[in-house]
Amino acid sequence: MEAFERVATVGITTNMIVYLTGEFGMETATAASVIFVWSAATGFTPIIGAFIADSYMGKYSMIGIGTIIGFLGMILLWSTAMIPQARPYCDQFNTICEAPTIPQLLLLYFSLGLISIGAGGIRSSFMAFGVDQLDERNNSHGFFNWCYVTLMFSSLIAVTLIVYIQDNMGWKMGFGVPVMLMFLSAVTFFLPSSFYIKLKPKASLLTGLAQVIVASFRNRHIALPSHAANEVYYIREGSMLQVPSEKLRFLNKACMIKNPQEDLTSKGTASNPWSLCTIDQVEDLKALIRVMPLCSAGIMLSVTVNQGSLMVIQAGTMDRHVTSNFEIPAASFSLFMMISVVVWIAFYDQIALPLASKIKGQPVRLGLKQRMGIGLLCSCASMVASAFVECTRRKIAIEEGFSDEPQAVVHMSALWVLPFHVLAGLSEAFNAIALIEFCYSNLPKTMSTIAANVHGLGGFTGNLVASLITSMVDNVTKKGGESWVSSNMNKGHYDYYYCLLAGLSMLNFVYFLVCCKAHGPCDGDTENEAENSGIGDHESIDDC
Repeated sequence: MEAFERVATVGITTNMIVYLTGEFGMETATAASVIFVWSAATGFTPIIGAFIADSYMGKYSMIGIGTIIGFLGMILLWSTAMIPQARPYCDQFNTICEAPTIPQLLLLYFSLGLISIGAGGIRSSFMAFGVDQLDERNNSHGFFNWCYVTLMFSSLIAVTLIVYIQDNMGWKMGFGVPVMLMFLSAVTFFLPSSFYIKLKPKASLLTGLAQVIVASFRNRHIALPSHAANEVYYIREGSMLQVPSEKLRFLNKACMIKNPQEDLTSKGTASNPWSLCTIDQVEDLKALIRVMPLCSAGIMLSVTVNQGSLMVIQAGTMDRHVTSNFEIPAASFSLFMMISVVVWIAFYDQIALPLASKIKGQPVRLGLKQRMGIGLLCSCASMVASAFVECTRRKIAIEEGFSDEPQAVVHMSALWVLPFHVLAGLSEAFNAIALIEFCYSNLPKTMSTIAANVHGLGGFTGNLVASLITSMVDNVTKKGGESWVSSNMNKGHYDYYYCLLAGLSMLNFVYFLVCCKAHGPCDGDTENEAENSGIGDHESIDDC
């Protein structure tokens, strides 16, 4: 189900900048900002979906509704290609386009919004729903790895087959095929419904977390006891936690019983849950707070990886011929990013780890933070490589007299953009999977859906930051003449722009090191600890 959805969504996203600039007549910077905001929305909706799934609807219902909404969104986007009145008029050479009207833009943005909401419903829950089908939660490590491989393989199909259809058969067919794939996604999901394990949602997690914040603020003047005493804390019936942890100690005031006669009912429950919370609620919030700094380090990585839209335009001005009769579509170069992810995961999981374990005589595995850090360094290196390639490409374009011809193809192989895609793929392979495992092993089992999606917060924020950076660079640099991110790449300075991102990425790596130091050791850092993590709702949190 998710493979079909990913082929459809990625197939649309990859070439969207070409559709917006060619069919809607948008400037490159404007189109890039639209895509960044759209990608940000697609990254944020799974976070909301995760809270709703864990608290109210359940994972199965969330995936089902997301599938239907995503299907409707793709039909509306398809209509912008099928109905001439749904998009501005452009001449046959796509050199002059009328400005899109407000209704045309509303239809476009509404369709993109529905696709984002649909993707949020599906992606918020499909990994956690898959883990629910496993006999033991400890099998999640292999599941996450190979699930990611499946998604990358689906994306490979999207950036080759779907992009080829769009470039050679037009947008009617190019958007029509994703619509059919989304329909197959829905059918694939709903047909075997009777075989699924469908766990019921718990009480509202979002409300419970909010209650801890309010209760700790209300009780801020209460002095905490100098030593742990069971009788002063509100313990949930059946809970394994008897006292709260000492980390983020100020939050312990939310579960501290001041006056048993006033704070508790005759049944032993809290008289006012906004003034007294259980230890479990407090530890849930602590766990979420403690993973957020390391998750936020992924923001800059998302900024760099999402520069792929600009790489499409860059590759379009370079020689893409592999043979005299075949050239790689500009948008298909992102397949090398996915190939690097798949190859590395397969090599790491099936060759590197078994070989290293055999040599050492015991299980060997890179720590989660080590993998996340390597991923951040790879993302920084990808921007350095991009700056070097663009500097060379721009110099050749000027020497060949193409300063005023942004669509002209320079005598430089487009294969030079491969270092960016390979390094960006490695950054995803190292950082993204490790971040999922990190969140899953350091958040309680009751927050499993949220754990599988907290890493997406970096992707959401990263797209917003990317849009903000692009807009700021465009506004600031064009005051001195031509913008760095000009629609004419030969007059702009995309190489300076990439250098700026490389510098910010290195600063982000320093921030990551500080967060690692503050966080301390994590139970997902070694194989044995990872196997023990997540056994109960909260047992492993204090060891992280």
